Amino acid sequence: MIPCPHLPATLRARQRGVAAVEFALILPMLLMLLFCMIDAARALQAKIIMVNIGREGANLVARGNMPLETDSQDIIYALMASAPPLDVNKRGMVYITRVMGVVKSGVASSVVLDQYRWDDKARGLGYNFSQYAPASKVYTCNAWSTAACTGISSTSRPGTTIMNGQLDDGEVVYVVETFYNFDMLLTGQFNVPTFGPDLYSMTIF
Repeated sequence: MIPCPHLPATLRARQRGVAAVEFALILPMLLMLLFCMIDAARALQAKIIMVNIGREGANLVARGNMPLETDSQDIIYALMASAPPLDVNKRGMVYITRVMGVVKSGVASSVVLDQYRWDDKARGLGYNFSQYAPASKVYTCNAWSTAACTGISSTSRPGTTIMNGQLDDGEVVYVVETFYNFDMLLTGQFNVPTFGPDLYSMTIF
């Protein structure tokens, strides 16, 4: 409401009082909208960073210059070092899974050869520090030895739906999964439940 100078002083004061009440009622909604916009921008930034990390990781392991059996943690460490401003040491996880195509009796399928996760005990990083280990969507390992899955039998490797039926016999692909436990501003301050699961990205190379 726009105050008119020709109105009596009491009426103008009443109009100012009404405007103040209206502003007080609208302010919480404006603040909530502002926090939602900030959270959405932060989540988008975190998603882009994790997607880029997954793509670079798949590119690195596919080159074969660094064997996963000995250098998986060095590869993951190099990836996570490029993740700021995200707090990946507390909230991030990377899985690298090697998948091979197998053709038996004319039927093509995909099997998991090995899997590694971020668990760098030498540097005190990854799972060793955060205990954050969301389940891989490629293969769920039941037995971990530091950073490598030891529950995969060389004679009976588990099947996977990744690239199932699309790989030639003996063809190998690398799947890099990145997770980030995004911390929403609204969760802590306004007790609003987190929207959706952890941020997730998968790259196959």
